Amino acid sequence: MTASLPPKAPRRSSGGRSSAETRIVRSIGEAIADRRLPPGTKLTEESLAAAFGVSRERVRKVLLLLSQRRVVTLIPNRGAFVTKPTAREAREVFEARRVIERAVMDRLAALPRPLPADMLKRLHDHGALEDAAERAGDRKAMIRLSGQFHLLLAEFAGNGTLTGILADLIDRSSLAIAAFERHTAHTCSGEDHRRLIAALAGTAPGAATALMIGHLDAVEAQLDLDPQPEAPVDLKAIFADEGAAE
Repeated sequence: MTASLPPKAPRRSSGGRSSAETRIVRSIGEAIADRRLPPGTKLTEESLAAAFGVSRERVRKVLLLLSQRRVVTLIPNRGAFVTKPTAREAREVFEARRVIERAVMDRLAALPRPLPADMLKRLHDHGALEDAAERAGDRKAMIRLSGQFHLLLAEFAGNGTLTGILADLIDRSSLAIAAFERHTAHTCSGEDHRRLIAALAGTAPGAATALMIGHLDAVEAQLDLDPQPEAPVDLKAIFADEGAAE
């Protein structure tokens, strides 16, 4: 992949946190997003402190912050774990994303036309990166770039509050996808993103809102959120050939 990555959409304000804490929060969020930290992974303070070269006290602050964002679960006397969402929580996250991203797309559709040249360039450059990742079969890059695409749209919409909320929801939807994705699914489609860019750049930008909702619906539909109940085990049938007990 030779193209350079366009500036990332802002994840969220540091809210007075140190640069080290912000860096650790971002790194853990990215590791969750690209599935290097699957749901249920234990996050030990000692290991994280050594990995990032910071004190355990600083790591403890980061883990508390991540627990407030519901991407880490703190269990007394056991430690911190990457959150493993329930099916209901996964549905709620996608419902919330539809609300937020509808608002983002509506704001983008209301922008004067044609869109600014620098905005279009960043969108097309990002689309090219997603294309390159697909051709290379680089799933980690595809997952990371997908989340960045949605945040890039939120940045262009010009509402920092929406962007911050969406950043948290993207982290949580990454957990939901990791926990419930069917093995044959391909989650967030680069082709969908290309259609969104074309709609925003074209003469009917309002169509992009419907495309975005359909896109999120399709991602959620690829999750196995209605597992079939396990059939009861018939011990008598299993051991029918064992004969009568002595």
